[in-house]
Amino acid sequence: MEQSDYAANLRPILDIQHLKKYFPVTSGLFMRRTGNVHAVDDVSFSVFKGETLGVVGESGCGKTTLGRCIMGLYPLTQGRILLDGKPLSAMTPKMRKAFSTRAQMIFQDPFESLNPRQTVRQILEEKFRIHGVSRPKTATQIESLLDQVGLDPGALSKYPHEFSGGQRQRIGIARAISMTPQIVICDEPVSALDVSVQSKILNLLLALQSAMGLTYLFISHDLSVVRHMSDRIIVMYLGRIMEIADAQNVYNHPGHPYTKALLEAVPVADPDHSSSRTPLKGEIPSAEHPPPGCRFSSRCPVARSLCFEKTPMLSVCHHDPGHLTACHFPLSD
Repeated sequence: MEQSDYAANLRPILDIQHLKKYFPVTSGLFMRRTGNVHAVDDVSFSVFKGETLGVVGESGCGKTTLGRCIMGLYPLTQGRILLDGKPLSAMTPKMRKAFSTRAQMIFQDPFESLNPRQTVRQILEEKFRIHGVSRPKTATQIESLLDQVGLDPGALSKYPHEFSGGQRQRIGIARAISMTPQIVICDEPVSALDVSVQSKILNLLLALQSAMGLTYLFISHDLSVVRHMSDRIIVMYLGRIMEIADAQNVYNHPGHPYTKALLEAVPVADPDHSSSRTPLKGEIPSAEHPPPGCRFSSRCPVARSLCFEKTPMLSVCHHDPGHLTACHFPLSD
């Protein structure tokens, strides 16, 4: 995908080019490969320095797989990932180690992502030890990290199970920013937390972004959270990108029927407004056997014959070069 005019004056820090990730499906006594789950299927986009790019979609759309592929937790089936123009696939082990200081990930469940057998001090010391930071300097930096995320120094001697969910996520955030990364992938960072705690964690992320100049790829199924956090938004469905636009345009002028359906599914307090909504019907098709043409065609209320035959490419929508929609018949203004 070419860089849009919307971001022409910004510097891309991360480029995703035709990324594909298929998981094999096996069966039988000898576990022969019988097919593939198309988790991420030909996805391309850029992330620009200092922005928050939100990624939204229903469960199973490929959001988390995308983030894990970028971090190297899953090998790519096809495609390229470039950081500051340099392909990650061409990295030597030494370069990969250096990359880990520039890109980090905050996981959905802080309890599962933290080693239960380690104290907070040991958890935070690990990255400094791997990258050869001296112990006196490490101790000072760890205390500073706790202060940045709003935890008391007394937390250092405790184990993860001694904290609440919000506090554990603060520890996870401290670990992620310990090496002063350029980009942080936030994978559903508040979905496992109580509603009362979510806003505090989101505000912490915003404060850290402002103070450290961080770039976020923010993955979530909650459109209200993404709206609060994001400068631009990617809408995914069944492994493909349906729409990319400025956050305000996504919410005020959605170009893809799927985006509109997601927005109409967000609960509202006004009963009159709720009654005028058209709920999204049907089930998400199998990622092992995705439908031909547009992935959303089987559930789209405005689908035509072309939608079932030809895959739509991302193209300019609403005459805005920064608003791209993969739809043969995008919604009009």
